[in-house]
Amino acid sequence: MRIEVYGCAYSDANLPSPDALMLGSLLDDQHWHYVLIELLDTDVNFTVDTHTHHFRAKGESSYADLDYKISFGGIPRHRKSVAFPHKNFHGCFENLRYNGVDIIDLSKKHKPQVLIMGNVSFSCSHPQTVPMTFLSSRSYLALPGTPGEDKVSAIFQFRTWNRAGLLLTSQFQHRSGAFILVLNDGKLKLSLSQPGHPVRDVTAGAGLNDGQWHSVSLSAKGNHLSVMVDGEAASMAHSLRGQIDSGDTYYLGGCPDNSSDPGCASPLDGFQGCLRLISIGDKAVDPISIQQGALGSYRDLQIDTCGLTDRCLPSYCEHGGECSQSWDTFSCNCAHTGYTGATCHSSLYEQSCEAHRHRGSSSGLYYIDSDGSGPLGPSLVYCNMTDTAWTSVQHNGSHLVSVKSSNGESPHPVFFKYTASMDQLQAIIGDADRCQQKLTFHCKKSRLSTPHDGTPVSWWVGRTNETHIYWGGSLPDAQKCTCGLEGNCIDSQYYCNCDADRNEWTSNTVVLSHKKHLPVTQVVMRDTGRPHSEVAYTLGPLLCSGDNSFWNSASFNTETSYLHFPTFRGELSADVSFFFKTTAFSGVFVENLGITDFIRLELRAPAEVTFSFDVGNGPCEVTVQSPTPFNDNRWHHVRAERNVKEASLQVDQLPRETQTAPADGHARLQLNSQLFVGGTASRQRGFLGCIRSLRLNGLALDLEERATMTPGVGPGCPGHCSSYGHLCRNGGRCREKRRGIECDCTFSAYDGPFCENEISAYFGGGSSVIYDFQHYNDTFSKNSSSFVALFHEELTLTGETATLSFRTTEMPSLLLYVSSFYEEYLSVILAPNGSLQISYKLNRHREPDVFNFGFKNLADGQLHQVKINREAAVVFVEVNQNARRQVILSSGTEFNAVKSLTLGTILGPPGADRDTLRAGAHGFTGCLSAVRFGPAAPLKAALRPGGPARVTVRGHVAAASRCAEGAGPGAPAREATRPLAGGAGRSGATDEGEPLVNADRSDSAVIGGVIAVVIFILLCITAIAVRIYQQRWLYEKNESNIPKTGDNAETAVKSELNMQSTVSESQKEYFF
Repeated sequence: MRIEVYGCAYSDANLPSPDALMLGSLLDDQHWHYVLIELLDTDVNFTVDTHTHHFRAKGESSYADLDYKISFGGIPRHRKSVAFPHKNFHGCFENLRYNGVDIIDLSKKHKPQVLIMGNVSFSCSHPQTVPMTFLSSRSYLALPGTPGEDKVSAIFQFRTWNRAGLLLTSQFQHRSGAFILVLNDGKLKLSLSQPGHPVRDVTAGAGLNDGQWHSVSLSAKGNHLSVMVDGEAASMAHSLRGQIDSGDTYYLGGCPDNSSDPGCASPLDGFQGCLRLISIGDKAVDPISIQQGALGSYRDLQIDTCGLTDRCLPSYCEHGGECSQSWDTFSCNCAHTGYTGATCHSSLYEQSCEAHRHRGSSSGLYYIDSDGSGPLGPSLVYCNMTDTAWTSVQHNGSHLVSVKSSNGESPHPVFFKYTASMDQLQAIIGDADRCQQKLTFHCKKSRLSTPHDGTPVSWWVGRTNETHIYWGGSLPDAQKCTCGLEGNCIDSQYYCNCDADRNEWTSNTVVLSHKKHLPVTQVVMRDTGRPHSEVAYTLGPLLCSGDNSFWNSASFNTETSYLHFPTFRGELSADVSFFFKTTAFSGVFVENLGITDFIRLELRAPAEVTFSFDVGNGPCEVTVQSPTPFNDNRWHHVRAERNVKEASLQVDQLPRETQTAPADGHARLQLNSQLFVGGTASRQRGFLGCIRSLRLNGLALDLEERATMTPGVGPGCPGHCSSYGHLCRNGGRCREKRRGIECDCTFSAYDGPFCENEISAYFGGGSSVIYDFQHYNDTFSKNSSSFVALFHEELTLTGETATLSFRTTEMPSLLLYVSSFYEEYLSVILAPNGSLQISYKLNRHREPDVFNFGFKNLADGQLHQVKINREAAVVFVEVNQNARRQVILSSGTEFNAVKSLTLGTILGPPGADRDTLRAGAHGFTGCLSAVRFGPAAPLKAALRPGGPARVTVRGHVAAASRCAEGAGPGAPAREATRPLAGGAGRSGATDEGEPLVNADRSDSAVIGGVIAVVIFILLCITAIAVRIYQQRWLYEKNESNIPKTGDNAETAVKSELNMQSTVSESQKEYFF
């Protein structure tokens, strides 16, 4: 049934688009149906039988302006100039009332206010038809034909939800052919077969499996055939071969098992649905005679009723999923909803950027669904993955807004619309650790409040539509800016710089951070009506970090302890998700009981998680078994779901296990006890371990709050690196945080939240980076009693690993050179032919080992990776992760007194082979990235200063984005760069070749300490040690320090603001 509520009374004018609502199904079943329509202003309640739907009619008016006339059963003729697509009603009304008035009673009494048109009687004598229900795919009805009749004729009506099924088949007399009428993909298909001729098909109709009655007429006479569906001829005049005579039997819906009719060999199942008004030949079929056994034969047939059930009313498809059905089941199309599962219940997306971060995702645009399977839909946000995950929600007002000529009587409000709804924003903010939003504004002769009484003339509005007059760092109740709290406003008489009312631009940066007030939805600036008054401002995106619910956890320390919560309400759809870790062999995670129904999730065995429940059809279990045990003290994710179609359970990335629900069984899960977490009501089989991020139907439970007041349960659960440590890549080390992890990239050649961002640099001609290994000496000398031991133990290498990536078109080129105080070295170069060449000299008295790896010409402008691993005299070389080679050294097994590492140009290294000298003089021009030698990362030390390493930059070395970007055959090795010029990107005058040092400038103290140590041990060390000391002292003496430079200059304010000058430090306001 369809109700339409229009915004105005019916008239001859074109009607506006109405609000329409469809309710009810299969109302043409010849049974009485109850309808109630209630209108209150623009609110409409629409009831059909037991189903009620409420909606609000659209329109500008606050009430329904209905005509004083009302029509039942049709529209009067004089009003039909209005386009009205529906036919008049044909059937019966009873108990017809309008605002309490009995309309039928008035009609019987022929009252003048009632007008009757057409054939209306006051008795319900509607002719009854007798339908038949084909209950299964094995159902059939066999009816006799008229053998020898020179025509074939069949008429009937059918209704079904099935897309396919056998409707009618019969064999012609003398086996001269047969026809078969089937429903295939919602279309009617008639196939005609005759001996010696190919099968001919006729297709008619579409979408005939919509549950509505459809009429079919089939006739064949002479050599013509006609098929009609719902009164429209789909195809006619198909030529037939020879005379067609009716057979003796017509099969409807299916065939008996022993039938020899050719049409019964169809691969389609039998028809499931309803038939009525059947005629074979010129004779109408009486269903009652069939029921009494006087006509035909049948199987699995129900006569005098249509047992079709609408399984999509009400629809169990959630989140806008489209319901479709067959005879015995329904299915949901979840496309474009953002949800999945049998009923579109489960969200496809993570709950937050924090969850994305701990899946190893990088920064970018993501959909997040804060309430999971709850009513809120997914929202598109930007996730900025730093040491924490920042969620950025944009709005439509990120540009600079300039305000002129507004006053108190005509304020200038600006409204902001976000890419997420207010409900979605509230969920994001509620789960976040903290949120903030930056407002940058500039004022010239424009105040925030009046000078005489402090009345605000500018304000902003938050999520709850409350007006706020505080600006950033001050308390919400204080009408002050940060400069007013700190006492450094440009005019001490006022609490905000703008209130000084000066005829010059003042810049303010406000950071609003009270979560309950965010986000900003409106900004109002009123004091711009005076001459030369002007305001301009920019509102940044809403930024939120962390996810409280993702790390909300509890530790269960005894088997008898548990947490309890209110009863879980999940009658038709229920999902439970959480993380757990344990070393116990078994235990119950979650349990909720009813009188007979229950739901339970438990670790039944070390490698087995079970989801069990009962909704009245008997206990059911779904189990996931793992090849490895779950009690490994690592986090494992569990998600269980139960709906009217199936139950499912998934643990981690193991295959999802499901169990189908009975087609017509009990559907509602009825619970009444408290929800027990970590234990049971009987205090047996309790769980020992940790549970976190527990959600029921998308609603997060606060485990930590309950745990603080429950004996045997503690809030929080440490130890996340065992589960998430693999996210730290490229040598990064996992560090525990109270909530989550962070990756320490100190000893990695990469940086970023997971040590995945390669550090790259472009080297110009003649440039170099020199990394000094002596900072290790400074560290070790504090605990070393022997200077000789310092060099021979701490800096003597029996093996090392070196990795680097490069891109260049120049050859020869020096990629990497590591030297020692004993004239030992390792060099990695590109030979004049572009091949990779590695030289090791581990004994100054022997010739170097030189190996040429002729894999290919590596100076081709493509990115290449090289990895060298030495263990004593055995060296493993890998190029581009596939070409591998092993070589044996003859010059030695120990790399003694390692001194420095050089990238790029190096002039005349002592003791080096001829090829290394030539490549060193030529240097390297191109891009280097991810360079690492043992724990040393020279590019990182140069481009990310502040660590203990000493590094010298000569020539033009600039930070690059990524060496892999823009790679192509013959492409020049140039990147988007930031000049380094010997200073690692820091501004200020710096002499070329000056080393980068730690900020504490403790070199002089270290040198003094070394001198003191040397004086103390001079009498007991050998002459060689003295010589080594002198070399080291001379090396350090020649180094100089880079002076600290000042901060970067402030960026000039945009010219369109006509700002006279940038403000001094005392005039700026920074709020938080």
